[in-house]
Amino acid sequence: MQTENPRLQSIFKSLDRIRQTTAFYLDDIETTVGKTINLSIAFLVILSSGLFVAQTYLIPAQVRLNLDLIDNAILVIFSIEYLLRFWGAENKIKYCFSLYAIIDLVAILPFLLGDNSFAFIRLLRWFRLLRLIRLLGNQKLFGRISNEDSIIFVRILFTLFSIIFIFSGLIYQVEHPINPQSFKTFLDAFYFSVFTMTTVGYGDVMPVSEAGRLMTVLMVLTGITLIPLQLGELIKRLVKTTGQSEIACNGCGLTFHESDAQFCKICGTKLEKS
Repeated sequence: MQTENPRLQSIFKSLDRIRQTTAFYLDDIETTVGKTINLSIAFLVILSSGLFVAQTYLIPAQVRLNLDLIDNAILVIFSIEYLLRFWGAENKIKYCFSLYAIIDLVAILPFLLGDNSFAFIRLLRWFRLLRLIRLLGNQKLFGRISNEDSIIFVRILFTLFSIIFIFSGLIYQVEHPINPQSFKTFLDAFYFSVFTMTTVGYGDVMPVSEAGRLMTVLMVLTGITLIPLQLGELIKRLVKTTGQSEIACNGCGLTFHESDAQFCKICGTKLEKS
């Protein structure tokens, strides 16, 4: 036993180093490896959303089968990623109840339970797009961003698009089986969502099911609460940007600063004004 204990300790230490390294690269976006992993995940999220949109159209059976195979492969990757994040977390209970972990779990739940297990599980597929929130939270992922407001603009626009996209998928999933004339494709649902959430409401497309009407009520409530807040934040940022001038920082590369700024607000480097 005395000869085996050091071996076991060495194995446990090696596993712990692997766990810490895995957790680091899944959250890291500064090193080449971390950036590659996270950009790949972002690409798969977008591809997965695009596959679902394509599947709402009339396409050949063989093409649909190929899309299903690709989507299942993506779900396997998402499931592995979720398990790796869970394994790498120091506090696993805290991780399970974190916002991003819940979003990740919702994204893979249809795969874990099977689409035919519960009817409502198919609705969860549209929440995959929310996984990109984690990646949009850092300015360094897509290279050096000279203007920090650019990221805020992107996040606001992405939030608006995500809200409309998710509701479009939900209303399509609910209404298409019983109302295929009005909600024939995803584009029909997207058209309905845009005019419903902006409270324009042309009335040429209407849900007929109780679930569809409830979804429409949620759309309107979301439209009159979240969208004005997001647009207000966008306008606030635009007004703020007008009070800035283009002064490049030699330290971090940030381009826009207040007109009377003497030092960079990110790294503190003295600004050289021309």
